[in-house]
Amino acid sequence: MKLSKAIVRLRVPIVILALILMIPSALGLLGTRINYDMLTYLPETMDTVKGQNILLDEFGKGAFSFIILEDMPDKDVAALKKQVEKVEQVDSVLWYNDLADISIPKEFLPDKVYSAFNTDHSTIMAVFFNTSTSSDETMDAIREIRSITGEKCFVCGLSALVTDLKDLCEKEEPIYVGIAVLLALAAMLLLLDNWLVPFVFLLSIGMMILLNLGTNFFLGEISYITKALSAVLQLAVTMDYSIFLWHAYNEQKQLHEDKKDAMAVAIHQTFLSVIGSSVTTIAGFIALCFMTFTLGRDLGIVMAKGVLFGVIGCITVLPSLILILDKPLSKLSHRSLIPNMKKLSSGIVKIFPVFLIIFALLIVPALYGYTQTNNEVYYDMAECLPQEMDFVIANTKLSEDFDISSTHMVLMDASMSSKDVKSMIAEMENVDGVKYVLGIESLLGSTVPEDILPEHIKGVLENDQYKLMLINSSYHSASDAVGAQIDSLNEILHRYDPSGMLIGEAPCMKDMIDTTGHDFEVVNLVSIIAIFIIIALVERSLSLPFILIAVIELGIFINLGLPHYFGQSLPFIAPICISTIQLGATVDYAILLTTRYKAERLSGADKKESMRTTLTASIPSILVSGFGLFAATFGVALYSDIDIISSMCMLLARGAIISMVLVIFILPALLLLCDKLVCHTTWGMKKCIKPITK
Repeated sequence: MKLSKAIVRLRVPIVILALILMIPSALGLLGTRINYDMLTYLPETMDTVKGQNILLDEFGKGAFSFIILEDMPDKDVAALKKQVEKVEQVDSVLWYNDLADISIPKEFLPDKVYSAFNTDHSTIMAVFFNTSTSSDETMDAIREIRSITGEKCFVCGLSALVTDLKDLCEKEEPIYVGIAVLLALAAMLLLLDNWLVPFVFLLSIGMMILLNLGTNFFLGEISYITKALSAVLQLAVTMDYSIFLWHAYNEQKQLHEDKKDAMAVAIHQTFLSVIGSSVTTIAGFIALCFMTFTLGRDLGIVMAKGVLFGVIGCITVLPSLILILDKPLSKLSHRSLIPNMKKLSSGIVKIFPVFLIIFALLIVPALYGYTQTNNEVYYDMAECLPQEMDFVIANTKLSEDFDISSTHMVLMDASMSSKDVKSMIAEMENVDGVKYVLGIESLLGSTVPEDILPEHIKGVLENDQYKLMLINSSYHSASDAVGAQIDSLNEILHRYDPSGMLIGEAPCMKDMIDTTGHDFEVVNLVSIIAIFIIIALVERSLSLPFILIAVIELGIFINLGLPHYFGQSLPFIAPICISTIQLGATVDYAILLTTRYKAERLSGADKKESMRTTLTASIPSILVSGFGLFAATFGVALYSDIDIISSMCMLLARGAIISMVLVIFILPALLLLCDKLVCHTTWGMKKCIKPITK
């Protein structure tokens, strides 16, 4: 209580300090780099990641792109190539005029060289950059190349994807926040009992969101997914804490003449309530940090930090604002639109066996759909972008015109003999889906000496330590076919050069698929164990954690199972994150109801009367919490053109409603069914078991 009274006494300095902190927070937000490349979150120990680093550090080449030019005379293409070579971050450009003078008709070129660079109406250039795939410098270079090449030119490659993704995110993100704020505001105006207090909530929560985003500066960078979701999630998850404080304050005002005394007690009560609620949510986010694919750690740290800031804001900034604005708040009260829940509560208790049957019937189809959805996720980031994006158009042309859907790179020992390299190339070109292999030996053929190649071409494909080859594949990245192809190519490569490395987007994607499959199991297990322990400690029970987690896990199975029945494919990261976020964020509804039920049983009421009273009191709070999370995420899901963001927000919105419905209807039925078990296994509740009288 001493802390609560100090907060009330220092309410004006607290608000002033919070406003002052917004300045460095805004600067920190602007200074935090955003990472748009998912592949950079792979563990550094993987060969594909090591190979990418070697390519950049020792070969001087990082990003790689193809440029397709349509219906352009060769002399114009040659002039354009010179302009592209002058772009600061471009290391080298490879076109057919590096191998033969453009005065020689293309038809006289060797078939392999001709087909590598030309079709009937288009030609292709390979561009190597001296910066990494997703660096700001590479993205600037992509934009400059597009401005140089004009409308008839199309830039492919992962760097082009990252550039388009960044531009789309920066355009959409302010709108995400605006939609989330407006819909959350609408929900609060309808469901709360005051016209002004929702704006006060948003001001307080907004300050804490900015503080959270500003302190990300100390992390160095965050992913675009984290940036896009963190503000929306923090608003949705921490809104509950503000509602707890407001309700507690209104209750205490009935008991205390002095509003400051009422607020001090409300802060103390809210802190005790919110600690239990926030710890489960934080545990859910911290579980993401156990992913070896470190995007989980990125999102987990930022969101756990956001919840912590939400708690701090709820017991410091919000009560200070409410006290400062007490007079206008008192004048703007209205009746909540949530009706009295007494009839609904009685009905739920009366037919609770029906809900037990529904619970049993839902388990099998929900679990089946959940399992199938996890097997149907996609990993190709190109699928998350709108079809009209420049990158998607360019990649479609590359596939249709040149039958190239992905490009792998081979790093091998420079001391390998030309004979072995040519033999290896011949084997690789026989692998299913390999279009051709492009290296010094493949360009020369079997009879041409290496000395005739220009030095700048040899510099592109060879240095003192390594030889570089490009393998163009007709298989898409992240497909099963390209996975089998990579296995075959690696087997061939390691027979000739045990230290050789196959790198590029598709090999990295294959590693990501293998990594995240394991991560999904680990994150689920960690989050369930952590939240089980927290519930056991909060409720002082051995049985209640099983019951509460069973209800929310069913909600997760239903939520993640529906995409299978709807014929939808989710981005791979969505099920991993949603399973733990939904558990951590919505198990609070179950804890709220269960805690009230325990209190009613301990007061002496029988189980049915206890549940009627519990539901009547708890349903309004659960509705406000559930619809708050739904409102903050549903609009973003409908608006966003980035499928990762849209899918995750839709899953969060739907998950909030599903968990809310299950807690209101299924959890009471399970508690009534297991009442004796709960009383036997919960500290202090054995006295609730009435002895059997003859």
